[in-house]
Amino acid sequence: MKLTTRGHYSVKALLDLSLQPNFGPASVNAIAKRQSLPAPYLEKLLIELRQAGLVRSVRGSKGGYQLDRSPGQISLGQILEAVGETIEPLVDQSTPPQLAEDWVTQTLWKRLHQKLKESLYSISLEDLYYDARSWQAAQGAETSFVV
Repeated sequence: MKLTTRGHYSVKALLDLSLQPNFGPASVNAIAKRQSLPAPYLEKLLIELRQAGLVRSVRGSKGGYQLDRSPGQISLGQILEAVGETIEPLVDQSTPPQLAEDWVTQTLWKRLHQKLKESLYSISLEDLYYDARSWQAAQGAETSFVV
């Protein structure tokens, strides 16, 4: 699995939303500016995240996007899946193995894929937030948050 720009930007945007007071809404332009992301592209990603039930849109002058549930209830796997990131194995498993060694290799990759998938779905947005905060504190960084 390779994390593409889509996945990276989506995680950054949701981490940004997790920092809003009471998880209130933030405009696309505000998120884009804070995270140095292109606003039109971010808007498309947020629409996909909304369709997946991870964020909701709020209308009005103080509207924007906000998390649809708490950061602890949103997993990295859900975020990546929502924007079309693949977590499928890189090894072609459509051809049946002809040798025992090939079978062992395919079985190993299937197991590794399953563990990776379990890991992605066990890491929450809240976990990522605290990891980033810990790193910032260790670096003596300011309290502003940019991932």
